[in-house]
This record gives sequence, C-alpha cells and structure tokens, in this order.
Amino acid sequence: MWSFIKNRQPNIHMKRLFEPFLSYRHFRTRAVDRQNTSSTGLYGFDHLKSPKGFQRFVDEAIERSSELIDYISGMPSSVEIIRAMDEISDTVCSVVDSAELCRQTHPARGFVEEANKASMKINFLNTNHTLYNAVKKAEQDGHLLTEEARRAALHLRIDFEKGGIHLPSGKLDRVNQLNMDAHKLCREYGENIINDPGYVDIFPASRIPRQIQHLLKPIYRLTSGVSKESLGSYEDEQEEGFRIMTEPRTLFSVLQLTPDEQVRKMAYLKGNSVPHANHEVLDKLINSRHELAQIMGCKSYAEFVMQLNMASSPEVVVSFLLEMSNMVKEKADEEFNTIRNLKRDVCGQRCVDLEPWDEAYYTTMMKSSAYSLDSAVVASYFSLPQCIEGLKLLVKSLFGARFDSVPMAPGESWHPDVLKMCIHHPEEGDLGFLYLDLFSRKGKYPGCATFAIKGGRKISETEYQLPVMALVFNFSRSHDSSIVRLNHGELETLFHEFGHALHALLSRTDYQHFAGTRVALDFAETPSNLFEYYARDYRFLKKFARHYSTGEVIPEKLVKSLNGARDMFAATELQRQIFYSLVDQTLFGEQLSVPRDTNSIVAHLKRQHSNEKHVEGTHMHIRFSHFLTYGAGYYSYLYAKCFAATIWKKLCQEDPLSPTTGTLLRTKLLQYGGAKEPADLLTDLVGDGIVRYHNGGIVPDVTSCLEEMKLLDDKNRHIGK
Repeated sequence: MWSFIKNRQPNIHMKRLFEPFLSYRHFRTRAVDRQNTSSTGLYGFDHLKSPKGFQRFVDEAIERSSELIDYISGMPSSVEIIRAMDEISDTVCSVVDSAELCRQTHPARGFVEEANKASMKINFLNTNHTLYNAVKKAEQDGHLLTEEARRAALHLRIDFEKGGIHLPSGKLDRVNQLNMDAHKLCREYGENIINDPGYVDIFPASRIPRQIQHLLKPIYRLTSGVSKESLGSYEDEQEEGFRIMTEPRTLFSVLQLTPDEQVRKMAYLKGNSVPHANHEVLDKLINSRHELAQIMGCKSYAEFVMQLNMASSPEVVVSFLLEMSNMVKEKADEEFNTIRNLKRDVCGQRCVDLEPWDEAYYTTMMKSSAYSLDSAVVASYFSLPQCIEGLKLLVKSLFGARFDSVPMAPGESWHPDVLKMCIHHPEEGDLGFLYLDLFSRKGKYPGCATFAIKGGRKISETEYQLPVMALVFNFSRSHDSSIVRLNHGELETLFHEFGHALHALLSRTDYQHFAGTRVALDFAETPSNLFEYYARDYRFLKKFARHYSTGEVIPEKLVKSLNGARDMFAATELQRQIFYSLVDQTLFGEQLSVPRDTNSIVAHLKRQHSNEKHVEGTHMHIRFSHFLTYGAGYYSYLYAKCFAATIWKKLCQEDPLSPTTGTLLRTKLLQYGGAKEPADLLTDLVGDGIVRYHNGGIVPDVTSCLEEMKLLDDKNRHIGK
C-alpha cells in the first residue's frame, strides 16, 4: 500500500491497503537528469505523457515484478533475495505513488481517472507464497550481514503476515476482501469531504469582515425596493452577500475573524455536520478493520497496527494519553475560564456560556490585544518568495547545500504553477529533487501534504537512486495583490512539510523500503515537528523575513509577540490533540459487546477530556481524515511534539543554524530513515532522557514539551520522566 505524510489540518497518511510492498512506502525508480530538455511524462516518467500511459506503466511494473519473482523463486542468496524484493517494492511504488499524487493534484480529469485505475490494479503480491517463503529463508539463515538487511527481512515478513499470507485460504481471501473494502471506504470518505464541504449563505455582505472576503464567493438575491422613477411602484433590486464554503480552512478563518456570532454559529454547525454520507462510511470502515484484526488474532485494529510502532500496544498509548490529559487539565480549565470571561465582558452577562464557535474568535481577540498583533502586518514580512528563500537558507546553513530551482522537461509538470527544486551538495552532488505545488485551485487536494514520487535506494556500489518528493499546499492568492503573503501559521506549515521532505531527501538507506519517512508511524512526524521551530526563531527569521515592499527586516519584538500569542492557550490546544487521539484509539480499539454509535463515543470523550461543549447534531468525526489515514495512530503527533521539543532543547536551541547541528541531524537521524530503531536514533542523537520504557512499549519523555508550554510544575515533574 502507499502512504503520504501531510500536515496537520487535515493530515493524510494512506494506510496499509496493499501488503507487503506498499506498506508505508511511497517512493520510486527512475533516474533523474536535471539537465534533461527532451519531452517526457509526468514526474519524469516517460510512460506518463498521456492519461493512457498509466496502463502501460502498470503493465511494465507487473512484467518487471514477475521477472523478479521468477528470479527469487530460484532461491538465490539471502542478500539477493532482499535486494530483489526491494526492487519489486520500488517498481510497484513507482506506479502507486505517481497515481496517488496525480489523483490528488492533476487538473485534467482524464489523468485522474486513469490514475484511479492504476492504483487499484496492482494488488497481486500479498498472496505470493514464493516471495513469503524466500523472505523467511533470508531472515532465518543468518547470512544477512548488515543491520539494515536483517531489519528489512523482518519487516517484509511481518508485512506479509499482516496481509494474511500465513492464514488458510478462506481466511486469506476474506482478509484480501477486507483490505480492498477498507481502501474503497477510505477513498469514498475523502471524496465525500471534497464533494460535500457544506455551505451557508450570508446576507448582507457587510456581516463578513473584509480580510476574509477574498476566501468567499459573492452571491446575490433579489429584494423589493421603491423605484426612484415612479413613486409608489416597486422593482427588484440585488442585495450582495457571501457564500461560506465550510471546508476546514475557510471555516477556521470565519470562526477566527467574524464578529457576528450568528454567522460563526451557522458556519460551525454546517461545517461540523457534513458530509452526512460519512456516518455510514466510517461505521463500515470500523467494522471492516475490527473484523480484519480479529481474523489476525488481535483484540482490536489498534493492536493490529501497532506491532512495529514504538508504543507497541494500545494500552501503552492510552495510558500515555490519560497521563497527559491529567497533566494538562488544570491549566486548560484556567484558560477556558479566561476565554469565557472575555466573552462575558464583551457581550454582557446575557452570554452565559462559551460556545464552540466562540473559542477561535475570542482567543484571536485576546492574542491580538495582548501582543498588539495585526494579521496584515505579520503577513507583510512573510511573502511567499521570501519564505522560499528561508528554506534555501536553512539547507545552506545546516547542511552546506544549495536548494535551487531547476528547469523541467516538457510534459514533466502537471500545472504551470509547479516548481522543481534540487538539493545540491558541493562535494556529494545532487541529493534529491522536490516539486512545489503551492497554490489552491479547484479539484486539488484541499490540505497540505508531502507526497513521495521516488524513494532513495542503493542500486550498486557506485550508483544511488535519488529521492523525488512533492510538497502540496493551498496558499491563497489575494485579489488585491500579486504577492502571496503567508500568515505565521502557514509559515509553520511550510516548514513542517519541508521537514518531511528533508527526511526523505537526505536519507541514504540501502533499501527504499526504509527511505525517508518510511519509519514507524509514531516516529514519522518528529522531523517535521522539529523544523517548525525554525519558523519561530528570530535568529533565523531575521535572515529572510523582510517586508514585501520596504525590505525592512522583521522586528524582534514582533517575533516575540507571535511566539507569545502562540503559547497563550497552549494547554487548550494540547488538550484538543489528546481528545482527538483518544477518539482515534476508542473508535479502533476493542469493541464492546453492546456497540455504541460513534456520535455517543465522541460526545462522551469530549465531556471527559475537553472543555468544549458538545453540540447535538454536530459530528466532527465524519470529516476528520486522520481517523482513517492514521487509524489508531493519531497519537503520533503528540509523540512527535514531545520528541521534537527535547531535540530542540538539547541540540538546536543554543545555535540552531550551526553546521555542527546540521551534521548531527543528518548523520544521526535523517540519513537512516527507517533503517534503525527510532528509539536508538533518538537516544544516539541527544542522549538518555528522550524516551521512557513503559509496560513493554516506548513513550516520549514529556518534560521538555511541558516546560516549553509552561505546564510543568512540581506535581507533574515526577511523572513526566
């Protein structure tokens, strides 16, 4: 199966659908010539010059895989078995990953439709007993000389068995059907979110603040008015309003910046009650995953997916989450009361309760007031071209490499806005390539995400297949300016996704099976969370963040204000992430003898672990893609937050742009991808005290994270370690 790591809202990580070769794999196989000017196809694959090229792409992948299967059936040496298995994985991923990126971003319907077909066609490897037996032989005979090769054999065997190959034929057939059902349900869930984002129409237009009007669609309705020409007669007049499409990004802006409470309420209720079709889709998915887990001998889907994770079991995860929930509750309660009191001051005592559609508005008001922040002023220092310069500076400072735009061959790009970048080291040469698809457009994947196109792998003693990635964003072009400017949250997202890309581009694994982000799920978000810190550090920001018209360097006071505002309600945000993680664990955890509907599960957990009121008729879980794509793994974001805080404090904080810091990050963390145990990598990077061992699993030490958020007191300090 394939996976691709995105950002935060809504983060997508396509889970195990085709085992074993596509499990957490999303990179590919073709050599890249940065000087190539001859015609090619999408992403540099010659087959993809037209939509029908996907058919030939699939056929050749199947043909090459069959050749490799025949080779493996002759039982060559263990080293050659694992090498050939990795080439099969690489060959299949070339199709699956290209198809997924195309499906999510290509503006031409023909390409999207053929990509859909391609991604469904390659699912024949998980039942091949010849490959399974060869992998078991390679794992058992003791002839694999490197740690990475031995680890590859272990992971391949486990991936095979998670696909059910060791089961009787009847059960194996059922597992295959359940995996296919899950794949279709995940796709249907995502398509429903795109096709039914919900909307509310607001009249008159004056109810919408000017700073968000460019995000909305102007609409008109007829009203009756007195004619100037003939007193006493009437004619229809047009009244202008706005249609709010309540997809998450627009909805957040409306909730943050709209003074009219009724507008906020209508938008919140609609945005959290669609798409209705996903109630049934999610229920079916939960049941399919639970049945799959039980066939595999597991008590729950959560137990099934955690076999190779650091946590190792749902019990370890839930214990960690409940511990965090208790640590954060007192401070979160204080913050809630502060927000509610502000609403009462602003509205008068008639406003007794703080409603869910109020929090973003009043916290934004408090942050702006406390730190004199103006969103337009902040964005004026973060023009998109300057932010790209910041990425270049980061690569140069930390890794001594250049990050420059390179030309694309005719046919390589899928949209005129797409850029192609190359990381080039003066001694090592090209390290990898990155496409940037930065702007929002109709039909495009609506969030921010990192997609793989080709995974790095060792081809021979002298040749290395360079990684190729794509970063997909949805930055908005303002109607009144040709210069795209980011808010601070968008800047953090840019660096978050770039952290994922660097993890892939700088890894140098022997096998693409472990390239870059192909790691344990609860470790995958750590580099991306770490690189967010650079978007908040004045020592770095002052080197590229300049006013788009005057060239003035961003003032240090403004950066301090941004960071202060960001930390104001840290406990509330952390509590929210804990709540999401507990919902995820519960939905895919052990099923009760008397099933409860998902609505009551979410409402119950919200009452226990959040101050936010649950509003009947709202269903946040029907468009929270993380519950599908990170099924039972959403806690990974909290793990990453803690790991990143410790790394920043112990390694980066003193001199974040030091080449020494960059060398340590590259040689002790990024270059290994998934080729070593995550806990070993983390400990080797910063020493003891970053992980804790608990009930047979691994959890993060939370001390640095809680200290950073000013949530660590004497009561919490002893349980943070």
